[in-house]
Amino acid sequence: QVQLVESGGGLVQPGGSLRLSCAASGFTFSSYWMYWVRQAPGKGLEWVSGINTGGDTTAYADDVKGRFTISRDNAENTLYLEMNSLKPEDTALYYCARHGRYYRGTNFGSWGQGTQVTVSS
Repeated sequence: QVQLVESGGGLVQPGGSLRLSCAASGFTFSSYWMYWVRQAPGKGLEWVSGINTGGDTTAYADDVKGRFTISRDNAENTLYLEMNSLKPEDTALYYCARHGRYYRGTNFGSWGQGTQVTVSS
């Protein structure tokens, strides 16, 4: 079965950095676009970033563009999100997700448990 296991979250001061990882199993990782989605406290799901199967095409939400970098290692079945210049409004539970094509919604079929990112001084 599809498994997505996020890790790397934590508490960081504004302006700090974190690197999230998502270990994938149970499907052919290299055949799927992969995404990061987040949910801030009391809010709905928000699409953050996506990357194509080969890792050479990426997309970002406007409020993270220039600060976040998505990448993938198909040999290790792992997705990453490098987050720099973090702001308090980046505080959220971060999830990775898969899709068969480019998709900017939040209605994905499989979810991991998420990893919590808290940006606070």
